Order: sequence, then C-alpha cells, then structure tokens
Amino acid sequence: MQNNSLSKPIRLILSLCGIFLIAVLFIPMWRIDLDAPQYPEGLRLLIYPNKLGGNVDIINGLNHYIGMKTLHTEDFFEFIVLPYIISLFAIAFLAVALFNKRKLMYILFFSFVTFGIIAMTDFWKWEYNYGHNLNPDAAIIVPGMAYQPPLIGFKQLLNFGAYSIPDIGGWLFLSAGALLAFCLILDRRTVRKSKLKTNTTVIALLIISMMTSCSVDPSPFKLGVDNCSYCSMTITNPRFGAEVITMKGKIFKYDDLGCLLSQIKEGELKKADIRQIYSADFADKNTLTPIEKCHLLESEELHSPMGSNIATFTNADSLKSFAIRNSGKEIDWKLLYN
Repeated sequence: MQNNSLSKPIRLILSLCGIFLIAVLFIPMWRIDLDAPQYPEGLRLLIYPNKLGGNVDIINGLNHYIGMKTLHTEDFFEFIVLPYIISLFAIAFLAVALFNKRKLMYILFFSFVTFGIIAMTDFWKWEYNYGHNLNPDAAIIVPGMAYQPPLIGFKQLLNFGAYSIPDIGGWLFLSAGALLAFCLILDRRTVRKSKLKTNTTVIALLIISMMTSCSVDPSPFKLGVDNCSYCSMTITNPRFGAEVITMKGKIFKYDDLGCLLSQIKEGELKKADIRQIYSADFADKNTLTPIEKCHLLESEELHSPMGSNIATFTNADSLKSFAIRNSGKEIDWKLLYN
C-alpha cells in the first residue's frame, strides 16, 4: 500500500457512503410530527431535499390561525441548491474511493462536516423565523408565545406536541458522515495490513449509535403555564407533580401522580413507551427524582390537586417527619404501578 493510498475496506465504505447519498435525493431527510387530541392519528411534515411533503395543507391551515406563514416549496431557495450539493458529495465519495488518495478523504471529511454545520444552522434559522415572525392580526394570539419547532427532539406548542427527528434520508446522511469519520480513525490507527481485517461493520455501527443516541433530562415545571397531560388542568402546585419521559424523548407533565396512573390504566400511555418516570419531592418542590428512588406517602390530609392524596419524598426521614405530624401510610410504588 502506497503512502498516500487507502485500504480496500476504507474504499468500500466510502463507495457505500456515496450510494447512501444518492438514495437521499429521493426520500425524506427530516420529519416533524405533530400530536394533539383533535388529531389522534397525528400530522406529519416531511422535508425532502427538493420539496415539502406530508400534511402540508392541514398544517398551513392551522398555522394561519396563529399567524405563522404558510409553507410552500417554492419559497425556499434551499430546495433548489440542496439536491446539487448532495449530488456533488455523492460524486466526491465515489471519486475518493476511485482515485484512492488519503488527502482527498481528509478534504472530503472537513467539507462534509462544514456543510452539516451550515445546514443545521440554516434549518434552525428557518424554524426560528417561522416560529417568531407572526402576523399581529392572527385569529389566535398568545402574548409572548412563539411556535418554533425543536431542532431535534420534543417540544410542547400549545396543545400540540412537536417531535422533530431525521427521517430515513437524514439517517443515511448522518451514517455517511459517521462512516467517513470512522474511515479517518481506521486509517490513522492502521499500522499493518492485518489490522484492517477487524470487523469494521460492527465498529461503524457502534460509532453511529454513539453519535445518534441522546439522553433527555426532566423539564422543570412552568407554574401557571404547563398543563397536566391527563386532566389538562394548569399546574400551579409542583409538590404533587410528576413527569414521564418516553422512549422517543417526549415529556408529559402531570399535576398529580394519580393523573399519571389513570392515563396508564386507561391505555392512553403505554408502559412500553415509558423510558423514565419522575416525581416531585414534596419536601423540596424544585427536585424531580426517578420514581423508583422515592418514598410514597398516602394521606387524606395532603389534599393533592386531583385527589390521589399521594406525596413522594426523596428522603425517607422527611416522609417519617411528615407522617409523625399527620396521619397517613407509606405505600409501595410497584404495587401502584403494576
């Protein structure tokens, strides 16, 4: 192998990345899902490299009421240039694999990363402009309210939950970048040809998984603003509150632990969809703790918002101190949940 040449596994991976990008031209790159009680089946906005798709007309109709601009493919310059840029990168990946030059691979990597940063910045600006530049004569105006969708992840917008995530094309694009980064690492760490026989597919998938996985932390209650996801009452007392983070990263807030349990019991929230449940510490209203680490007390003297009369304590001594002054009994979360 020459000093500036690439190994065969690296050239094969680069060729695969070029094929990924060709496929990206024909499938959605990003999607924004909207969930609301009046749309149980959900609404979806699909973003292709050259157009908008999905429930565009319905979303435009809803946006009109809150003063947002309607979405039209012809209004975006990006849909004109993006297919050409993706095509150029697809050709570049195949060309680097064909010409077998290490320097070209490094130039391609920095160009690809730079484009990704610029593209996500442009997408964020697009969301910001559409979420903040509102018509002052709109039918529905909420003072101080903006409707910018999340760049990635979940965000509550009035009674709509907006979930933004790459679609198949976006995952292919990210995979091309992750595999390209892996090629650089593999190239730099290779000393002998025998080391190139490592299972590159498994390592590449691990890198992609590490790059795309993310954790979601509980969101503090916005008193007087947040509504209970079950009973829709405005949350004003955080001491009985609870939160659910789903496997998709969505956050549901409750004014009473009983509301959370009722929604699960009625099948509106599936246990299989729950990543973590958090509960407010009755003794420290600013603390949200994983429910399995909490101690639960049931007492008629608690007077919780929806009548479950259950409070949680992070510290067992705090529960005992309350129980001494008030009647009540400690209960097991597993018995309530199962």
